[in-house]
Amino acid sequence: MAHFHVKKKKGRPYLYVREIARVDGKPKVVSQIYIGSPARVADLASGTEKGPVKIKVEEFGALWLAQQMDQDIELAGIVDNIVPRAARETGPTIGEYFLYCVWNRMVEAVSKNKISRWYGRTAVQQIRPVDIGELTSERYWEKWDRVSEKALQKIAQTFFKRIWQLESPNADCLLFDTTNYYTFLASNTESDLAHRGKSKDGRHHLRQIGLSLLVARDSRLPLYYSVYPGNVHDSKHFEAIMDEMFGIVCGLYKTKERLTVVIDKGMNSENNFTWIDDHARIHFVTTYSTYFAQELATTTLDHFEPEDTAKNR
Repeated sequence: MAHFHVKKKKGRPYLYVREIARVDGKPKVVSQIYIGSPARVADLASGTEKGPVKIKVEEFGALWLAQQMDQDIELAGIVDNIVPRAARETGPTIGEYFLYCVWNRMVEAVSKNKISRWYGRTAVQQIRPVDIGELTSERYWEKWDRVSEKALQKIAQTFFKRIWQLESPNADCLLFDTTNYYTFLASNTESDLAHRGKSKDGRHHLRQIGLSLLVARDSRLPLYYSVYPGNVHDSKHFEAIMDEMFGIVCGLYKTKERLTVVIDKGMNSENNFTWIDDHARIHFVTTYSTYFAQELATTTLDHFEPEDTAKNR
């Protein structure tokens, strides 16, 4: 809350506007603006002082909207319930580090080295006060080292369940796709995920990590995700996760009896089609190379007509 604060220097009073917020459970000055001496304050009040007007601009709207979205989800609480604060741990919790990084990526993604500077240009102290000096890349990775693979999986599962409880997405048509992200990890840096493979960005010489995502068509809400080694083919990854992925989807409250998953040709394989065919509830739509359907590819358009469905009218 903003208030006037008087400091005395060599017996003379000077006026400041201060904002104090509770950070890490304790009151902390998060903003301080110098107004001036009593004489200058009097001139300002009477309107006799003429000088340049200083304006402070802070990013507010997008960050506030991100905070509104998190009010029901409570991402920091989800993480902190699974990886609680250590006995002597100070500063933001692990969950808060997660949250501040997520907000940054939602609004204007920067590296962990620049995240403290970025928050310094925002109105975060009016939205969710934090000691910005704690938001360094070193502190972030220190916190991240405390999150085990098992804890990360539990965080993801709890997060998705919270989304489903809040939104109850319909699951009749699902969209599944994969991508990969290249990294600059050195060849001698050990990693179970970062491997050289077919890069979708054409950076084949760099080690990459694969990511898959399943979303509901209508709401576009995520239902499932998976991270996998960058040298694993999409079809092999799809085969490896189908049991788990569709098991989760079929357990949702609003899942329809008939499910259709839309995939691209990267997921095509005989084993995958056989698995889907063995599950009468699940159907699929995929793309197919014209090499395997040359007769269909050469059929003229006057032999086709739109299907009479609600979405085509």
